[in-house]
Amino acid sequence: MAGNEKIRVLIVDDIAETRENIRKILQFEGDVEVIGAARTGKEAIELSQETKPDVVLMDINMPDMDGIEATEIIRKKVPHSQIVILSVQGDQNYMRRAMLAGARDFLTKPPMIDELSAAIHRAGAMAHEEKARVVQGGIQSPSAGGSTSRTYSTAHGKIIVVYSPKGGTGCTTVATNLAVSLHNNETKVALVDGNLQFGDVAVFLNEQGKNTILDLAPRAEELDPEVVEEVMITHAPSGIDFLPAPSRPEMADKVTGDQFGKVVQFMRNLYSYIVIDTSSYLTDNVLTFIEAADLIVLVTTQDIPAIKNAKAFLNLMEAFRLNRQRCIFIMNRYDKRIAITPERVSESLKHEISAIIPFDEKIVVNSVNRGVPFMIDNKTQPIGRTLLSLAELVREKITKLETAETETVTKR
Repeated sequence: MAGNEKIRVLIVDDIAETRENIRKILQFEGDVEVIGAARTGKEAIELSQETKPDVVLMDINMPDMDGIEATEIIRKKVPHSQIVILSVQGDQNYMRRAMLAGARDFLTKPPMIDELSAAIHRAGAMAHEEKARVVQGGIQSPSAGGSTSRTYSTAHGKIIVVYSPKGGTGCTTVATNLAVSLHNNETKVALVDGNLQFGDVAVFLNEQGKNTILDLAPRAEELDPEVVEEVMITHAPSGIDFLPAPSRPEMADKVTGDQFGKVVQFMRNLYSYIVIDTSSYLTDNVLTFIEAADLIVLVTTQDIPAIKNAKAFLNLMEAFRLNRQRCIFIMNRYDKRIAITPERVSESLKHEISAIIPFDEKIVVNSVNRGVPFMIDNKTQPIGRTLLSLAELVREKITKLETAETETVTKR
């Protein structure tokens, strides 16, 4: 915990006796301060906005709205606040729903004193870290002489790179469905296949044998909107535009990182979001995308090699002086039957897993085989709702980074 800063806790429970018992337990924690108590979900939301707690101890069963719904709202309105859910039911479904809503931890009532204390300290450390990042602000990118700031312009589209240092984690599935989720009448989206040798974006959208990056790369120095629009393929069912990889692996060498980078940068003038699917290897092109990215969606799964490689990449970001705040860490194909939990991975890698995409083999395989992103016809399913939440998180994160950068520039 930084300095002597206390962990500010808000207790939420509809039973007065429970609230008082928790308060009494926490009075013996020297570095914890109970700043308030709420009886309902609505009170919890209002008090959270007023007091900005580091940790909210949230009962799951309340008369007006359940703790999961309140958690989702608080996490949006007070992003640094970490929620610890308390429930009389140790049901795995409740736990999964809570984590999807943004809860930091899940404890069964009544919690053991040591268990409650440990959960509050873990969540408090995360909250203080989040606040520190906001105070530091700024978006860093590599440079030979040290870190430099990137200035954002709201008139330009944002580059979102979906990356995993381990193959087979589902990056193309995430990138494709994230692009569909971000697209609407006000935010036009381009999906770019950055895996030049074995890219599958065209297959995932059932649109093969048409234009590719090879039609734009040689003209990177003389692009204009008409040229780009002529090459981009519109996926009619979703409305997104996309740029496929070359149809043959050996053609990948014909596209340089500099050319691809200029093409993507030009797209900022035409699209609100440019979502880039990448290969797991740090090729010249992939490094170009990562350096240019406004946001990196780092994908892992529950297998040890994927987690190990994700840790290596996060360390690499620090070596390159890339601000970790630019990275949204997500766990794909989450299976509650596997003992490796998102919480354990977050704690081990010291980077919060912000989104958990559930394992749903039937929907995903059927989607890929049909060439129809599941966000088109399965958005109400758990996996679809998670992608919608991820899209919203991406929007919020970019807005927060822009605000931090603006404040930093203003103070200079």
